Amino acid sequence: MIFDPSSKLQDYLVFGEFGDVNPSITDSSTFTFMTPEKMKEVFDHEIEGCFLYSRHWNPINKDLARALSFIEDSEAAQVTASGMAAISSTVLQICQSGDEIVSSRTVYGGTYALFKNVLPRFGIKVHFVNMQDMNAIKKVISAKTKILYTESMSNPLLEVADLPELAKLANANSLKLVVDNTFSPMTISPIRLGAHVVVHSLTKFINGTSDCVAGCICSSSEFIHQLTDINSGTCMLMGPVLDSYRAASILKNLHSLHIRIQKHGVNALYLAENLEKLGIKIFYPGLKSHPQHALLKKIMNATYGFGGMLAIDAATEENANKLMQMMQEEKVGYLAVSLGYFKTLFSAPGSSTSSEIPLEEQQEMGLSKGLVRMSVGLDNDIHRSYDRIKNCLEKLKLIK
Repeated sequence: MIFDPSSKLQDYLVFGEFGDVNPSITDSSTFTFMTPEKMKEVFDHEIEGCFLYSRHWNPINKDLARALSFIEDSEAAQVTASGMAAISSTVLQICQSGDEIVSSRTVYGGTYALFKNVLPRFGIKVHFVNMQDMNAIKKVISAKTKILYTESMSNPLLEVADLPELAKLANANSLKLVVDNTFSPMTISPIRLGAHVVVHSLTKFINGTSDCVAGCICSSSEFIHQLTDINSGTCMLMGPVLDSYRAASILKNLHSLHIRIQKHGVNALYLAENLEKLGIKIFYPGLKSHPQHALLKKIMNATYGFGGMLAIDAATEENANKLMQMMQEEKVGYLAVSLGYFKTLFSAPGSSTSSEIPLEEQQEMGLSKGLVRMSVGLDNDIHRSYDRIKNCLEKLKLIK
């Protein structure tokens, strides 16, 4: 059955307090009760339409969470103050001291640092493996393992995870398959492919304007209730609260996500195909030369393209730095971390967003110091942008 992640969102109408077409922003940390009995009841269990305290739920956060669950086709969702808050809250809700996690070795640098340097302080051990190697994964799964963690498209090498097979492996071993879908909202629907929990950095493509930091967790109603439980929920007790004004702005931007993702994908594919023709080494899953191209075509929602992220291997760190500076001078975009903005952003992950990963491990996974990660923007004339990139490559003598 073909799934369109925007279909439920299209029918999602949220009215403001006075019939506003935009939902009202509840600018309050606490909420009143008409009777002490009702307050006690809300403390005992969540009641739809009743709010207690904004660290627990806020009406606009609830509206945004519902919209995100529609996009990911999950039963429920929870919004957080950052993508890292979504990851850490999820992991600490599932794991306790003595438990283990099997994680992809190619993950965002912040995730790697959390797993490598922080979780062991709480007695949680993480095994980093090649997620393309099922035998390697099976070898480190034990009775202590609780989570199988991956990114649907890895940061920054854009490896595509075989989510259906990982889901089978997780279910066979009673594990939770947790998937970071930040790079591929709408393009890939992990819940429909068997994932148990999906996390996002809303900061990136979903918000799309690089003006806030936020995250979310999409999963079953049972798991979201666990996260918000007053006595034991990590999202309740660790306090990763998303500001209501930011929630409102993200909800507005969410309604253009399907258009933006399509355009990001069209532009990225054009650049990837034409740069590859010049002989440049390109990492982009929309290319037939990409090792997981066939897999992505099999699991993706085809309407939304192959994603807006690509990477160029400029061979050396010196080349990468010069290329990025030249592209900024040529107005291709900005030399900046992050992704999903309407302008093209580029950075060298080996010395920035993946710098937390030790050099020897970067080399083992194939992360070159010359790698330039590009979040391709919404340029109306992508041909002009390509010509400018080509001009930069010619000046650096990376192409003839």
